[in-house]
Amino acid sequence: MTARPKLLITRRLPDDVTKRVSASYEVELNADDHVMSADELLTRAQGKDALLVTPVDKINPDLVEKLPASVKMIATFSVGFEHINVPALKARGIKASNTPDVLTDATADIALLLLLGAARRAYEGERAVREGTWKSWSTVYMLGVHATGKRLGIFGMGRIGQAVAKRARAFDMTIHYYNRSRLAPDLEQGAIYHKTAEDMLPHCDFLSINAPGGPETQHWLNADRIAKMPTGAIVVNTARGGLVDDTALIAALKSGKLFAAGLDVFENEPNLNPAYRELSNVFLLPHLGSATIDTRNAMGFKALDNLDAFFAGRPLIDPIA
Repeated sequence: MTARPKLLITRRLPDDVTKRVSASYEVELNADDHVMSADELLTRAQGKDALLVTPVDKINPDLVEKLPASVKMIATFSVGFEHINVPALKARGIKASNTPDVLTDATADIALLLLLGAARRAYEGERAVREGTWKSWSTVYMLGVHATGKRLGIFGMGRIGQAVAKRARAFDMTIHYYNRSRLAPDLEQGAIYHKTAEDMLPHCDFLSINAPGGPETQHWLNADRIAKMPTGAIVVNTARGGLVDDTALIAALKSGKLFAAGLDVFENEPNLNPAYRELSNVFLLPHLGSATIDTRNAMGFKALDNLDAFFAGRPLIDPIA
């Protein structure tokens, strides 16, 4: 009998994914789901043929250099792979894959939840009911911002950006977007393309950030770009926390330049800027973009599909290295 590949999984996976992986691999699991240090990851990687990692695992050049020679493949349980140094992997001949496509709808759903939650002051309203401070109906109580018929700007019109636009059209929103390249008409679906993000920002009653993370987009939403947006606009971020300059966004929320924000991702999460917790006009979620049973199972299965392909000698389905 051919020996099963040895696989290290750095975080706990959904039960259905764990059952499948245990049937095909000699697997080492992370029983208590703690975040492994680099040293622990390297120790546990000894003798393993592959690693299944997550965005909290920083696969940087130093770690890649120290990986044992037995490791030939890394699959990440994520679409984004800015936590993985791809050139370092290529230099060592280690293959890598991600999990695109399967979390598009779940993340777009969260973007609309944040958009509506921020616009209609859902956090403040929910807190008032729970804390008993809501005493009576009033014509001027907790007035929010109407979403229907407004302008939505989308920064990054990839799969998730397009899914956000599709949902926003149900609210009769006019879609503006910036992308590195213009979409074909059948994908635009009437959305208005802007050659630069700066040209788009004055048209954003709402701004949804859906671009990839990385050095090119680090702190993209800064004070200068916020200044170009209409006063009273709303910002939604379901991409990566690093795309937002927290200091600039918090200042704009405090000053009233922005009406509200809806955030599912944060720089240095879960250690977000503590000032966000003090603001009532921010609707906060703990990185729930892909957090549905269906989506997390699909992500796990896709990671395993890539591992299965590698160990069967077939091309990776979703190669990043």
